[in-house]
Amino acid sequence: MRRLSHSGALAGLCAVALLAAACGGPGTRKGSDGAPGTFAEGERSREPSADAPWERTSTQSDPRVSTLLGQEAPPAVGRPMTGGSIGPRMDPDETPGRWPFYWTRAVYSGGGRGWYGGGRRGGSWATDYPKGDRQFLIVLKRLVRLNAYDWENAIRLDDPDLRRFPMLYAVEVGRMNMTDEEVEGLRSYLEAGGFLIVDDFWGTREWAQFEWNIRRVFPDRPIVDLELSHPLFSAYYDIEEILQVPNINNGASGYRTHERDGYVPYVRGIMDDDGRLMVVINWNTDLGDAWEWAESPMYPLEYSTFAYELGANMIVYGMSH
Repeated sequence: MRRLSHSGALAGLCAVALLAAACGGPGTRKGSDGAPGTFAEGERSREPSADAPWERTSTQSDPRVSTLLGQEAPPAVGRPMTGGSIGPRMDPDETPGRWPFYWTRAVYSGGGRGWYGGGRRGGSWATDYPKGDRQFLIVLKRLVRLNAYDWENAIRLDDPDLRRFPMLYAVEVGRMNMTDEEVEGLRSYLEAGGFLIVDDFWGTREWAQFEWNIRRVFPDRPIVDLELSHPLFSAYYDIEEILQVPNINNGASGYRTHERDGYVPYVRGIMDDDGRLMVVINWNTDLGDAWEWAESPMYPLEYSTFAYELGANMIVYGMSH
């Protein structure tokens, strides 16, 4: 596969930043309690053009945006689109499968309260949800040219439909406390060929909590540190260093990148019997915040670029192995 430089990821991030600045991109508003929120649906919507409904925005005539989007724009997808530059939501009664790829969030039992729909609802699984998921898809589709469902897609680990989605994303697992049904559902999913990406948990206490849960899924499979020579780090971009990606507050302040006693970032994994990586564990780092706040001028470009490059690699690796 062609090795890519950082320019592609930078172009995608700059496009997001310019679009957000010009048309009030998703999630730049804060709620009445000061917490990050999302725009109402009516504020986001714009009438698409008849010729290119997937690209029409208020910045269409801006040559800077046209140039950036032209560098990484995906091919036109012949499907009905509404709501401006993003496609329609699935019907609640629709069986998933109309799109080749769904960025799927794992819903698990446990403590904590995640941001969901502009307020603190849901468990810790809902951290950065749904804005982080939507924005990750916007950039990912331009970097990898992926025909993906444009919206968030959360599913319980004990849901029979879990196997319809080959890739799963779980965050804040330091507060995870899976039920027996969820343990069995996740084990069955992974043994059937599913791919799990874990992110945004810090320090020894949260590692111990996650490890206790994942050992219930796979008691005998070792958790290994992934060396930079592993194919994951060259699946799409060549990644030569593991950066610690800070949360939005630490990143914007420039004070530090770590949380608690999580001073060193790790990318770890669990393999199947054939040596295929089936669980990627990003510990002492917060890729999700970099995806969610990439358009913010206060968030360092170094970290958001790395987060999107690693994200693209994980998607390409997971979908091709």
